Amino acid sequence: MKRSSYWLDTVDVEAAGAASLPSRADAVIIGAGLTGLSAARALAKRGKRTVVLEARTIGWGASSRNGGMVLTGLKLEPQAMVAKLGLDDARALDAISIRAISSLEQLVRDERIDCDFARCGHLALASKPSHYEYFKREAALIDRAFGRRVRVVPALELRAEIGSNIYHGGLLDEASAGVNPAKLVAGLARAARAAGAAIVEQAPVVSIRQGAGAPRFTVTTGHGDIAADVVIAATGAYTGVESPWLRKRIIPIGSYVIATEPLSPDVASSLAPGKRMMFDSKRFLHYFRVTPDRRLLFGGRASFVPETDSTTERSAEILRRDMIEVYPQLADARIDYAWGGTIDFTADMLPHAGVVDSVHYAVGYAGHGVALSAYVGAQLAAAIAGGDEGTDPILRRQFPAPAFGVHRLVPGLVSTA
Repeated sequence: MKRSSYWLDTVDVEAAGAASLPSRADAVIIGAGLTGLSAARALAKRGKRTVVLEARTIGWGASSRNGGMVLTGLKLEPQAMVAKLGLDDARALDAISIRAISSLEQLVRDERIDCDFARCGHLALASKPSHYEYFKREAALIDRAFGRRVRVVPALELRAEIGSNIYHGGLLDEASAGVNPAKLVAGLARAARAAGAAIVEQAPVVSIRQGAGAPRFTVTTGHGDIAADVVIAATGAYTGVESPWLRKRIIPIGSYVIATEPLSPDVASSLAPGKRMMFDSKRFLHYFRVTPDRRLLFGGRASFVPETDSTTERSAEILRRDMIEVYPQLADARIDYAWGGTIDFTADMLPHAGVVDSVHYAVGYAGHGVALSAYVGAQLAAAIAGGDEGTDPILRRQFPAPAFGVHRLVPGLVSTA
């Protein structure tokens, strides 16, 4: 069993090489994930001298480690979102999630990125009868308040969607999609370079210093200093000491995934006849899908702490047991891959984008960031190039820090119906 992301074995990510760090840029972006690369592409297309600084390698973080689920909505569920924000703001956030998927689909088409993007829909699965009743109320709310249609699936009809009989119904949203995230990241990196952006790998940022004149910033890395007029922090859950204000507001939560050996066509088809992206309604949820080469990917928060060899090994055992509970027919399936990643939760369970101390940032996708991160990255670029705020106003709300520390907040962060 390999302790690395399955996705990374499906793509050759073009190395950034050992090019020397430029001494000057219009914009420096910290982090070569989906947010950073999307911003880099958009800024470079607008003629800005753009440099992306990556502490490890392109897509090393959550952008290439996720389940490849391009989901509508946010981590905070619609009913909770309306209760927390009011109807207008909740509707605005839901609309952003829909626009983000369409924007990603257009980006993939425009840049001809071969990343297995497909509008296959997602299926939320009720782990208890009461959860199915919750789904009914949620479907009615989405229709009434957000103006879009989702469909509840009774338990008796689930066999057409999933080869498991442990669930009590589901909620189907056809607008969601699936993607190979590593291929997406690699394609976006190529597009950013083609537009003129430079990407420097193995360049961890040590500090960001702000001066009175121009250029405004001096960014210090392991390769030396670079001066810039604009800095974007696109580091998500891996934000470090270079951004103390932002780091204090991010709650890093571990998430882990296993991937089986390639399954026979009949078995793979029986697991997910509709090829949906699927997740259940447990407090500590599971998410799963079948890949184009017929593996089952099965993920969840088997450990809350960030990934290490020991947490990955232990999580793989837990996830395999849970996978067999859902799919007993996979009891003899070999596990080929196990890996972990870290997700950027926030205290209010909502995404945030804005400017602090003149540094632009976008964080808090909480497991719903495949489309949203690329969308917000492009919005940050438009704001910078246009000289206005640019990002959707709802994303620029007050950004609270955790009141009692990460460990006190963890149980509530992953609650579901």
